[in-house]
Amino acid sequence: MSLISKPLSPKTWPAFARLVERHGGIFGGCWCISFHLEPGEERRGAEAYRAMKEARVREGRAHAALVFDGPTAVGWCQFGPTTELPNIRSKKAYDEGRGTLPDWRITCFFIDRERRGEGVATLALQAALRYIGRLGGGTVEGYPEDYTDERTSSSFLCSGTLGMFQKAGFQKSRKIAKRRWVVVRKVAPAPTKHSPKGVPGIGPAPTGGVPPSG
Repeated sequence: MSLISKPLSPKTWPAFARLVERHGGIFGGCWCISFHLEPGEERRGAEAYRAMKEARVREGRAHAALVFDGPTAVGWCQFGPTTELPNIRSKKAYDEGRGTLPDWRITCFFIDRERRGEGVATLALQAALRYIGRLGGGTVEGYPEDYTDERTSSSFLCSGTLGMFQKAGFQKSRKIAKRRWVVVRKVAPAPTKHSPKGVPGIGPAPTGGVPPSG
């Protein structure tokens, strides 16, 4: 494979949109918006969600590491400051045992159905951590599923797998559902001087964006 990553931005929005459209809007037309939504913003339909997502991208309020094969986006890892992604799965259980909120969340992955099993999600996760470092670093949480030794549909793995996060240096914090874990790691701020413009498989550093919260 000859894959690179680029940040989600107004420039890469068309490639992101084409990937979503190839898969019918994803999960019934969610357009990867659900984790952005506050109470009362839900149940608006695919067309409204598309517009909401695009507006956030153009305003710098939506972040993702997109993986490209040539000009074609084949997957992504969504990340962002906690204020940008207030909604997570198993939120009630999460809030019951919650301490200090993290600076960043990694909430979901999506991989083109023709490219699954090729390591695209792992590359997207690595790129997201690189971008987080270049946006200031801090504490990062993920919410992966643990299906060790079990077979399951990839649709249940949109939050990533526990093993993938552990290989990326995350530590288990607590369980919030039968198979869902909160995992945590620190990401150091990237050097501001003499930083490489990109590394193989990750591509150029993100531009713009917002600083980490809290």
